Amino acid sequence: MSASVKSYAAVDLGASSGRVMVGRVGPDSLELTEAHRFPNRPVRVPEGLRWDVLGLYAGVLHGLRLAGPVDSVGIDSWAVDYGLLDADGALLGNPVHYRDSRTEGVAEKVWATVPADRLYAATGLQYAPFNTLYQLVAARETHQLAQAERLLLIPDLLAYWLTGEQGTELTNASTTQLIDPRTRDWSHDVAGRLGIDLGLFAPLRQPGDPAGSLRPEVLEETGLTGPVRVTTVGSHDTASAVAAVPATGGERFAYICTGTWSLAGLELAAPVLTEESRAANFTNELGLDGTVRYLRNIMGLWLLQECVRAWGDPDLGELLRQAAEVPALRSVVDAGDAAFLAPGRMPERIAEACRASGQPVPESPAEITRCILDSLALAHRRAVEDAQRLAGHPVDVVHVVGGGTRNSLLCQLTADACGLPVVAGPTEAAALGNVLVQARAHGLVGDLAGMRHLLTRTQPLTRYEPRGDTRRWREAQARLAGK
Repeated sequence: MSASVKSYAAVDLGASSGRVMVGRVGPDSLELTEAHRFPNRPVRVPEGLRWDVLGLYAGVLHGLRLAGPVDSVGIDSWAVDYGLLDADGALLGNPVHYRDSRTEGVAEKVWATVPADRLYAATGLQYAPFNTLYQLVAARETHQLAQAERLLLIPDLLAYWLTGEQGTELTNASTTQLIDPRTRDWSHDVAGRLGIDLGLFAPLRQPGDPAGSLRPEVLEETGLTGPVRVTTVGSHDTASAVAAVPATGGERFAYICTGTWSLAGLELAAPVLTEESRAANFTNELGLDGTVRYLRNIMGLWLLQECVRAWGDPDLGELLRQAAEVPALRSVVDAGDAAFLAPGRMPERIAEACRASGQPVPESPAEITRCILDSLALAHRRAVEDAQRLAGHPVDVVHVVGGGTRNSLLCQLTADACGLPVVAGPTEAAALGNVLVQARAHGLVGDLAGMRHLLTRTQPLTRYEPRGDTRRWREAQARLAGK
């Protein structure tokens, strides 16, 4: 390998699987290969739904062994969830899963102290029942929280186990609903009013900051030769994925990060904290280099994943081929509805939602799949439209990154619904963003524009042009709104 090419391990943990990817980066090259992929299966125990974080850590260690020599390691994962440590640094139980029911009814208690409009004005975060703030209020009287000396978000917890050093990465911290997006620091007023001890959090880190080096025991277990640095990346996987949007210089773009969730929105220089933005349930999360990820959470391919699981894992390619032949927009559901948040009975719940709204009820797997994909494309359209209007920021193209780029039917439907070209790719956007931040910290690439320029030159991209006009999509949107 050329001395100007370095290797970086990207630990990228999604809500359904984890992976260790190896990125090899040079001045004009960027290659990504998969070292190890492993399942991420939550476990239901008597006290609720929990993450198997020890199983995830074992997967990370095995992945680093398979990765071979690397110059640095970076970690990103899903947001909001955390582990609690005692005074000795030991984990106090498995982290609670964000789909656990413990936060039911908690928001109303929070709003009684800090009204929802004031909370949004202070933190810019959309309402989601699983935000860390609500989780901490739900845990307020628990023995576990009373014993905790430290709270580490999931990527920071794994980095601590790898290095022995503690920190709180900023892009992920911004999903807790405890960060002021204007100051990019903690909102002491919100935390104080709700009795949340910000001293539980380790000091804030920025993407690119050093996060320590692999401990001797980790080097021994992985077979790596030290020292191996751990570099702070955009540890919220969406922050890393948005960093890997292959936008060209000056391009006015929206993005949709697709996977278990769809995160659809804009990259802005400042947050949008208006009451209208709050009512539209847009969030202001922090991104690289002072940017704001202004976006809406949409239920995403979770709807299809749960259906496929219920159907016994049929061949997905054949299912999508059959879905493409089903008449378009026959039935749609609100893909942002919290009614679809919990696992189980997804085909029946989608059918029930269509029946309740007076639409034809999809019955076959192909019909239900088409309903899901039409509904996701419609939700993408609404989010892209609303974001432009609320931020006063028009766009000319939609970039789709993440696992949904493999679903060509969804990409085409999104282009049709938005009435805009869709550029799909890269698929492993979060891992690529992770790798590029490490490479930048080591001087191999330049600023965010330089990172994206390298992506456009090296990654396969597919362009989808919109077909027809958007009238049918507007009508479906009005039908869903009951108009």
